[in-house]
Amino acid sequence: MDSASFLLSDTHRQFRDAVRQMAEERIAPHAAAVDRDEAFPWESYKALTEMELPALAFPVEYGGAGADMVTQAIAAEELARVCASTSVTFLVTKLGMLPVMNFGSEELKRTYLPRVASGQSQASYCLSEPDAGSDVAAMRCRAERDGDDYVLNGTKYWITNAGVSDTYTVFAKTDPGAGHRGISCFLVEKDWGVRVAKLEHKLGLRGSPTGEVVFEDVRVPASHRIGEEGQGFVIAMHTLDRSRPTIGAQAVGIAQGAIDYAVGYLKERRAFGKPIAELQGLRFMVADMAMRTEAARGLVYRACALVDAGDPDGDLSMVGAMAKCVASDTAMAVTTDAVQLLGGYGYTTDFPVERFLRDAKITQIYEGTNQVQRVVIAKSLLG
Repeated sequence: MDSASFLLSDTHRQFRDAVRQMAEERIAPHAAAVDRDEAFPWESYKALTEMELPALAFPVEYGGAGADMVTQAIAAEELARVCASTSVTFLVTKLGMLPVMNFGSEELKRTYLPRVASGQSQASYCLSEPDAGSDVAAMRCRAERDGDDYVLNGTKYWITNAGVSDTYTVFAKTDPGAGHRGISCFLVEKDWGVRVAKLEHKLGLRGSPTGEVVFEDVRVPASHRIGEEGQGFVIAMHTLDRSRPTIGAQAVGIAQGAIDYAVGYLKERRAFGKPIAELQGLRFMVADMAMRTEAARGLVYRACALVDAGDPDGDLSMVGAMAKCVASDTAMAVTTDAVQLLGGYGYTTDFPVERFLRDAKITQIYEGTNQVQRVVIAKSLLG
């Protein structure tokens, strides 16, 4: 996709069709059970790996497919259209590995990226803490140098894929008195003593584990520090700028799934002797849902194209924040309307729109709340 044209190529469209078919055949049938049982979607993850979707985000020289960001967004959208839990499983491993791709040593890249690209391993991103979510500089997790190692102590909260991931990208203070300039970044293997203290019971994304991850005297080789000491905050923000657009794509997928189901329902449901799809008030609701979703999709694709272009004008932070914010607000509005369109049926678990509504909410919260996105946008405009 060219950042000036915003037109999908034939390759993009063919890829979208292939992912959609796979998602409908192999992921959608498990979505309700995954949500009901709060179970990691292993069957769906198997389908992802067989289609080599985990490889999309990674360079060819490390076993990846080297796909552009728009292709990755299409995959995230099509997966979320049927199962948001599976979509975030696809996205979070890339999030965990972005610091390695962009700041890690050659040794780290060659050791870990091929394993993750193949689907053999999964990754988590450990930034938030109980008292340090949006305020990253308030983190308390410590990493103290001890010879050739760092000793890691602290707790990370709201960690996606907790317990399932093999590797954890962890941000910790190496200089507690230096504020955000004292944060460093490390790649930690699960078997080094990473402990999951609890898993959350959530409103949505119930098939994606979210938990409290504890580090107690975990020894991390200095070779597993990502970037330089004190570079962690820069790494974290650089990573989120390049990850947020695909969260926007996930939100667009959730919205599109709700629209598709509601449209089918309106065509079949009859009242007053005719399909309710003929009622003007409902037709206008669907039109508004479709307009908002298409506008959000365009903004998401633009943000993705900026990543692919290397952020030539320095607009990525602002446009990425806009894309994530607009798309997630759209997902909440559209899924709420989808429930309304189904009436009482929409409020029951027999129909998927209530799951879409519950899943949509988190897109307004994680990877920076929409209030934080507005801070980023205003700062870009006003200084």
